[in-house]
Amino acid sequence: MARLPRLTVPGYPHHVIQRGNNRQMIFRDAADHEFMLGLLTEQAKKLQVEIHAYVLMGNHFHLLATPQTQDGLPLMMQSVGRSYVRYFNRRHQRSGTLWEGRYRSTIVQSERYLLACMVYIDLNPVRAGMVAQPGDYPWSSYAHSMGRRNDPLVTPHALFWSLGNTPFAREAAYGELVRAGIVGADQAQIGQSVHAGWALGEADFIAALQQRTQRRVAKGKAGRPAIQTG
Repeated sequence: MARLPRLTVPGYPHHVIQRGNNRQMIFRDAADHEFMLGLLTEQAKKLQVEIHAYVLMGNHFHLLATPQTQDGLPLMMQSVGRSYVRYFNRRHQRSGTLWEGRYRSTIVQSERYLLACMVYIDLNPVRAGMVAQPGDYPWSSYAHSMGRRNDPLVTPHALFWSLGNTPFAREAAYGELVRAGIVGADQAQIGQSVHAGWALGEADFIAALQQRTQRRVAKGKAGRPAIQTG
């Protein structure tokens, strides 16, 4: 079955993942990570895409991003992808494709899943067994969220600001969320939704989102708009 077209809606958070072809390494050293962060920072600003969280893993990366225009997110991913491949192939003396096809993404219901997605992204290196604590991994937005560095790529979402009235309160509250982790059902839904391209949210959110597009936004019976989160 043909893959669904990606769904992009301005003003909504999107969970994005881009993998290396055949799960090959796309970041070999610190210079590669830094070059990608520079590209993302430049293009996100240029194309009006707010990045709320990210993690650069060895063979893939995640973003939690809100585009302000219809074309901002796809244009950003296209520009970053092409520029990074040219850089990577030249620097590492290779040729050919680097990405596993097009990036995958899903729209996220802010009130229900945005903070959970942030935690999911920040805990990725821990789940992969690369580090014991998320703060031990240098290539994510966790340090910015915890007030340990100022990351020019990150624009905090309004729900993150609502965690507390002071930076210390927000950082403490977010730290508690990360320490608590994600319940198994939420973790599975977050992972499955971004790979399948189905929107991530509760039934009323899915129903309202479906009214904005002819493209099905959630898994359901063929020919019927889906109103369940699956």
